[in-house]
Amino acid sequence: MDKLTLYRQHIQSILTYHCQIDPVGEAMETYTVFDTRGDHYQVVSVGWEDGFRMYGCLIHVDIKDGKIWIQYDGTEYSVANELIDLGVPKQDIVLAYHAPYARKYTEFAVS
Repeated sequence: MDKLTLYRQHIQSILTYHCQIDPVGEAMETYTVFDTRGDHYQVVSVGWEDGFRMYGCLIHVDIKDGKIWIQYDGTEYSVANELIDLGVPKQDIVLAYHAPYARKYTEFAVS
């Protein structure tokens, strides 16, 4: 299996897991959004809470230029750690939520 196919499977598995464990109220719905053609993946919550409309993205991950770009990560353990646990090398993970100038200070890919 090629690297990108494996990365897509890992991302979808991680996001599906987080979608299932995300505690939401009765009027909230959490679901995954998988754009497999454009390689964009999200976990989104939408609904109502205490009379207010709620919408939020828990996780947003893209695949660009053969690397996994974590655009947003609202999890406790971190999607990057989960990917590493699955064998994805740090040089293939970009923490896109860090400013480009600051990425060189992490153990992960710069871009």
